[in-house]
Amino acid sequence: MRDMDPRLVRSRPEPDRPYPPGESEFRTDLERIRFASALSRLADVTQVVTSIATSGVVHNRLTHTIKVTGVARAIAVRLLSTQDPSQLHDLGGLDHVVVQAAATAHDLGHPPFGHLGERVLDRLARERFGLADGFEGNAQTFRVLTELEVLGPSDQGLNLTAATRAAVLKYPWACYHYPDPHPTEWPIPPRGAGHSRGKGAAKFSAYIIDLPQMLDALSAFPDLPPGRQTLECSVMDLADDIAYSLHDVDDFHRSGVLQFSPVSGEFRSWENGRAEFADCDDDHLTKARRRPGAGLERLRRRLQSRDSWIFDEEIFATAVQTVGDEFVDGVLATPYDGSMAADRAISGFTSRWIDHLISSVQLNAQPAVRAGFVSMYAQAWHEVSVLKFVNQYFILDRPDLAMLQRGQEQTVEHLVLALDDWLSDRIDSSRAPRRLLDLVHAATIGYTTVAKEHPEWLSGDVSDAELARMGRGRGIIDFVSGLTDAQTIAFAARLSGATGMLWSGSL
Repeated sequence: MRDMDPRLVRSRPEPDRPYPPGESEFRTDLERIRFASALSRLADVTQVVTSIATSGVVHNRLTHTIKVTGVARAIAVRLLSTQDPSQLHDLGGLDHVVVQAAATAHDLGHPPFGHLGERVLDRLARERFGLADGFEGNAQTFRVLTELEVLGPSDQGLNLTAATRAAVLKYPWACYHYPDPHPTEWPIPPRGAGHSRGKGAAKFSAYIIDLPQMLDALSAFPDLPPGRQTLECSVMDLADDIAYSLHDVDDFHRSGVLQFSPVSGEFRSWENGRAEFADCDDDHLTKARRRPGAGLERLRRRLQSRDSWIFDEEIFATAVQTVGDEFVDGVLATPYDGSMAADRAISGFTSRWIDHLISSVQLNAQPAVRAGFVSMYAQAWHEVSVLKFVNQYFILDRPDLAMLQRGQEQTVEHLVLALDDWLSDRIDSSRAPRRLLDLVHAATIGYTTVAKEHPEWLSGDVSDAELARMGRGRGIIDFVSGLTDAQTIAFAARLSGATGMLWSGSL
């Protein structure tokens, strides 16, 4: 019977629904995510820069999500048509609708201003509120799906199937405690589990408060090794990498930000001076800073150190040459002027490369620790690494972008601290935004439950006052991370008395 399949089990029982042939419970998951307010919010959440920062049209988190979903579905359909169904079943199962649902949901937890907002919320969560696992966008996505979104008058979370919940667990461990031994202690940590938050994992997919939901989702996959993504999650994760590697360089070429001369200089200098760069020690390379070619050499060494399971010197050099020929010389060499010819050049490149990267996807029944059940051939993997380097080095590291981001960081910090001060005011705290009060209440109940059922997750006994403080902190973080860019700016201005506009939207 259908309800005996553990992949279909939901957090809460629901009435059976009739489905036409070819449809399933997973279609319900996908539609619930599509209609969630958290997805609509992504239309005004930064991908790299806000839409007003450049004259060109740039991706936001929603358009990024749409493209990731398209790529993910294409990969899933290709695997379903080319791979042995019994092998896909043995690896936990592959359903293209589950993959689409996971891709649609994968960025729901991203806060205002993208990764900048993530960093400041993480710091404040740990330092201001004593939340050991801070803030993490992937963990926030899982929390949105399982706790913060509402399905009906009395429901919390979207009550998705176990397969869909597990498919968003890109980093299927907690910051601390689970699994044991923790991935940060493994001889070779999985991708994302390196230290950057004290002793905890840099990336993870569930806060301690939501760990029971993670365990429940993963229980549908008893043969899945600890720390391993499901097959469907691996497809979604790979699609995210492919889409990200292409659409940001597309954006900034169209905007005129990505210039031919410095990018070409970087590529040709590394190719011509490859032997000389290889002889440089790490200190000398660090001091070289923005010397043409030094950035690619640092990338080469980082890949060699972290991903020796796939890295190859000659394949890396070929990838640099290929990206240099096809993107730098083939696209950037002609300045974008808005003409149809210019659009054809960049659109043609993007289309060809998406097809190329999707066709390079292969199934790995016994993947390396830092890989998933699906990956790209080595050549394509190196090419994606080089394309992502272009985005990081020539866009994200720009001083003008850094200046804007520092201002955005101060806006987020001001809003969090102002809300905390407001909730500390015993006389006036009851007039705080209703949703904020609801989120604080829900988080406090969550931490109280964890303290009773799993005190070891909180590192021992925690007083009622500490639990209340943690609940307030998590509730504030939940509230701010669920705002759009514009709401964040408006709310911060309002709380500083910097605006005279009062009736500009509900709280």
